[in-house]
Amino acid sequence: MNFDFSEEQTALSELSSQIFEGSSSFDRVEEIENTAEKLDANLWEELSAANLLGIAIPEDQGGLGFGLFELCILLEEHGRSVAPIPLLPTLAMGALPIAEFGSEEQKALILPKVIAGDCILTGAYQEWGSNNPLHTSLTAEFVDGKWLLNGSKPAVPSANNADYVIATARTGEEEASLFLIPLTSEGITVTDSPTTNRELHAQLDLDQAEAELLGNVGQGNHSIIWILERVHTAIAAVAVGCCAKATEMMAEYTSEREQFGRPLSHNQAVTQRAADCYIGTDAMRLVLWQAAWRLDAGYPAAEEVRAAKWWSAEIGQKVVHDVQHLHGGMGADVDYPVHRFFLWVKQLENMLGGGSAQLAELGKQIAAKAKAAAGI
Repeated sequence: MNFDFSEEQTALSELSSQIFEGSSSFDRVEEIENTAEKLDANLWEELSAANLLGIAIPEDQGGLGFGLFELCILLEEHGRSVAPIPLLPTLAMGALPIAEFGSEEQKALILPKVIAGDCILTGAYQEWGSNNPLHTSLTAEFVDGKWLLNGSKPAVPSANNADYVIATARTGEEEASLFLIPLTSEGITVTDSPTTNRELHAQLDLDQAEAELLGNVGQGNHSIIWILERVHTAIAAVAVGCCAKATEMMAEYTSEREQFGRPLSHNQAVTQRAADCYIGTDAMRLVLWQAAWRLDAGYPAAEEVRAAKWWSAEIGQKVVHDVQHLHGGMGADVDYPVHRFFLWVKQLENMLGGGSAQLAELGKQIAAKAKAAAGI
C-alpha cells in the first residue's frame, strides 16, 4: 500500500508546518495561555491569509475544496504546536456541518467569513451523564415562525470566542434536528471553565434562545452521526501531532542528557521505551489515515473511526506519559514545554468519549454486523 502524500498534500503539510513553527513558539503559547481570550489572533490571521482556514470548505464558497484527509494534515501540524486557536471546533465541528447540511444562504453568510478569519464556530455535541450525543438535552419548538431552544449543554469548546454553535435539539418525541445557534441570541448564558489543557470550555444554558434549522426537520440523528465520525477523526489527528512532537522532543532530550558519563539514550530500557513511543505514534497515524480516507471516499467507516479514536485515546496517552517519564524531573516542570503535550492528549482522550467508550461502540458495531451476516 502506498501511504505517500500527493504533491498537493505535501505542499499543504509543508505550508502549515512553516506557519505553526514560525508563529507559535512555546514562549508564544505560554503568553497566549495567560490571556483572557486564550486565542492567538496573529496566528489565526496567518492561517487565514494562507487560505488554510478554507482547507475543507468548497471552492464555490472561496475555500480550497479539499476533504477531511487534508484537514487532518493541518490538524496534525496544529497538534505539534499546541497553539491556542479554535481550529478543531471551527473547521471540524462547525464548518464541515454547515458545508454539508446548511442552506445556500447559510453557507454564503458564514463560510466566507470563516475563511477570512472573521467567524469562529464550535459544536455542542457532548452531553450530560453518559455523554451520548444521540440523546440531546436540548428541546426546540416552532413559535411564530421561529425556532426557540431550551436546555443546557456541557463542555462546549471555544464558546467564549465563537459566533455560532451547532447542536441538535429534540423537535418531537422520537425526532431530533440540527440547529445553527448565534451566540448573540437573547436567552443564552455562557459559563466558561478552564479545562485540562488550559482551554476554555463552556456550559451553555438556553432559555427560549432563537436558532436556525440546519438541514431538514428530523434528520438530527443522521446528521450527528455524520458529524461525529469526522470530529472523532479530527480529534485523532490533533493527538497524532501532539504525540509526534513529544516523541521528537524526548529523543532530543535523552540524546543530550547525560547520566554516569553517557547519554540517557544509550541505556537499553530508555531506547526500548522510546521505540514504543515511535511505534505507537506511527500506528495512531496509520489508523487515522485509514479512517479519513474512507470517509472522503464515501465508504462505510464507522469501525475505522472508532479504532482511530481508541488509538488516539489509549495509545496516545501512553506515548505522552512515557515521554514525560523519560524527561525525568523536567517532565514535571510546568516551565518546560513537554508537559503541554501530556495535557492536550489527556483532554483529547476524553472529548466525546474515551477509550472504553470507543471499544464499547466498536463492539456493538461488530456484533451487529455478525448478526446481520448470520441472518439473526
